[in-house]
Amino acid sequence: MIEINKQVNLNYILRNADLSGDVIESTYDSKPLSFIYGQGKMLPKFEENIGQLNEGDSFSFELNPEEAYGIIQEAAVIEIPLNTFEANGSIDYDMVKVGNSIPMQDSKGQRMNGLVLALTDQSVKMDFNHPLAGKKLHFEGEILAVTEPVMEMAHEHGHEHGGDGCGCGSGCGC
Repeated sequence: MIEINKQVNLNYILRNADLSGDVIESTYDSKPLSFIYGQGKMLPKFEENIGQLNEGDSFSFELNPEEAYGIIQEAAVIEIPLNTFEANGSIDYDMVKVGNSIPMQDSKGQRMNGLVLALTDQSVKMDFNHPLAGKKLHFEGEILAVTEPVMEMAHEHGHEHGGDGCGCGSGCGC
């Protein structure tokens, strides 16, 4: 049974629950998600929904935006001076273009990704909301194993789910 400090290995499919059920992410075609239950690395409501399951059990549940990555924050959409992206006297317009996600840092050194929404000759409008903010998420999958943690796993940071969580290609539960 899944318990605090147990290593959980599972496969899942994450879908957008509000639209056509498009698959956002799946571990079935890659490596299963592996994490230590109760360590704060997963979305709390994700852990709550799989808690008390056993090896071999299946799951299927939805998380509202407030239970997952939050609602879209208008304050996270900001205009940044274009010259911020200048390096060696020029701007790499292959990087700074609408639709690109650019890794950045805030004034406190915290890393975040910003999605370029618009570009003018003076500024870049960027969205720093989590890519899954505002989305209702549907998870389905199966518990593959529940074991004592392996030492390497206990020291890994694993999948940070307030940071690069689900749908960002970093594995979910997310």
